[in-house]
Amino acid sequence: MFTGIIEQTGTFVSLEQRGGVCRITVEARGIAGQLREGDSLAVSGVCLTALDVNPTYFYADLAQETLDLTSFGILKPGAKVNLELPTAAGTPLGGHVVQGHVDGTGVLTALNPVVSETSPHFDRQTTDWTLKVRVPESTRQWMVHKGSVAVEGISLTIAGFDGEEITVAVLPLTYWRTNLHTLRAGAPVNIEADVLVKLAAARLQESQKSAEVHDFELTEAWLVANGF
Repeated sequence: MFTGIIEQTGTFVSLEQRGGVCRITVEARGIAGQLREGDSLAVSGVCLTALDVNPTYFYADLAQETLDLTSFGILKPGAKVNLELPTAAGTPLGGHVVQGHVDGTGVLTALNPVVSETSPHFDRQTTDWTLKVRVPESTRQWMVHKGSVAVEGISLTIAGFDGEEITVAVLPLTYWRTNLHTLRAGAPVNIEADVLVKLAAARLQESQKSAEVHDFELTEAWLVANGF
């Protein structure tokens, strides 16, 4: 499990076909030296298993589903990726529960500095940013105002949702510490909806189905229609 608090960025090096799987290579000085083969970590929100680790690089094999649901299949060498190690038991939950199971790929539509009459000038250290992402249709049912969402593995709070796009506020530290400052409009971004919202939606759906069953009324018309 992760919390969406990014520890550092790494660099995507390559994606190569190896038999029936694709292997990703990531340069990650710092985090790579903490890994052992078989350890899990989140790469731009995708939970992967580290292989052939050394102090500079780690590798991971990608299933076809991972390629289908994430941006990894179209990343270019040199692209920055967000890195997070799993949350240890007893560690404060700084963001929200992030599984590393990406639901789909959204599209960054805008990432603009926030300026106002009291703060009309851009300042690297103090300027907030407004991020807008068009989320895939399959995830829209789980986008909730003031709810959580992971974008590129970053724990963010949904400030607005118009049915297609989410709007979130990004703090300066988040903007500069993550890969957000390297992205431009049109960039694909990995989206994971809040698992608690997904569980609540599933429970509601089950309750609605149960209510439909319990509200069933045996009538003469139903008996005739069904051959009785």
